[in-house]
Order: sequence, then structure tokens, then C-alpha cells
Amino acid sequence: MIRIAIADDHTLFAKGIEGLLEEHPEFEISGVFANGQEVIDFIQDHEVDIILTDLNMPILDGFGVLDQIKNGDFGIKVIVLSMYDEEKIFKEAMDKGADGFILKDADPDELVFTIHEVFEGRHVINFDRIIEQARPNAFYDSFRDKYKLSRREVQIITLVKDGLTNKEIAKNLGLSQNTIETHRKNIHHKLGVNTRVELVNKAYEMNL
Repeated sequence: MIRIAIADDHTLFAKGIEGLLEEHPEFEISGVFANGQEVIDFIQDHEVDIILTDLNMPILDGFGVLDQIKNGDFGIKVIVLSMYDEEKIFKEAMDKGADGFILKDADPDELVFTIHEVFEGRHVINFDRIIEQARPNAFYDSFRDKYKLSRREVQIITLVKDGLTNKEIAKNLGLSQNTIETHRKNIHHKLGVNTRVELVNKAYEMNL
């Protein structure tokens, strides 16, 4: 069981993350807190494995949470949830010891995967990959709009077009192979294709 505390002053977002994670039996939500000080107070008397924290919060922000966790003897890992894709902010979070960094508009499966990786000490944070995921090009936008695809699905289509296998795509995007296979099924359904060749032809047809 991975015990998780969520710190974010946007209640709807925090509750949404809580609901998402509660769908996974290996996660236990220890609490949802409106600021960093509340979560710091909580962990004094409760065991938590991972804190998911926003950066902008009243009283004590996410950087303050990182300072107290990493300078203390808590043994807790911290994943930053941020709406900012600026390299300066990313580097500051890393310098303060963040174990993970996820943009708030990332796909849910990316968050779930990152929690597992951070918990097991395997996650490698790469800013360039975060930015690549955050800023798709114009072809992505038109392709997504026409077929109601998610940003992740379009990324996978482009990698299929480039000849990568599901295993290679999973490694490239930092996801599990099962997750990629699920995405592939959804993509085929949305585009009305049945094979890799048909999928690649569709990608070329849309100038992706």
C-alpha cells in the first residue's frame, strides 16, 4: 500500500486527484490539505510515503514543503504537481529535492506511473520530455480536434509512425507497456483502423 497525502489549495483539482487515485487499490489517500503547513503538521503524527504538492499555496507553498521534508528526517518522497512548464521553476523544485515533477494537464496514467516509479526509487525526471509533452505542435492540435484524441494518443501515433514497438514507446514515454497497449486500442477505435499499417496511413493522411 502506498500512502499518499495531497496538498493543493484548489479543492476541485485536489478532490479530482483523490478520486482518480482511489480507483487504484494499491493507493491509500491519507489526507487532502489546502496548504503546505497542514500537510507538514499532519505528517508529524501520521505515516505517509508520498506527498503530491502544488507549488502555489497560502501559508506554506510547495517549495516550503520541499524544504521541510528534505531537511527533516521524514523519509517521505515529494512529487510536485505544477501548472507551470518553465525551466526555472522545474530546476528550483529539483534543487530543493523533488522526487518527481508532473504538469497538471498530464494524463492520469502518467501520474499513476510516476507515483509507482518514485515510490520504488526508479523515476528519472527529464525536463525536455516534460516540455515536449506540454507543447504539441500545430499538427497535433488539428489531428486531436478532428478525432477527439488526447495529447498522449497523438504522441503514441507519431511514435508508431516512426516504427517503434509498444515496448519501445513505453520506454520512450516512461509508461508501462500495458498502458501503451490500452492507448493503442482506443486509438484504433477512434480512427476506425484495425492494423498498424492503417494507422500509419492515417497519420500520413493528416500530415502528422
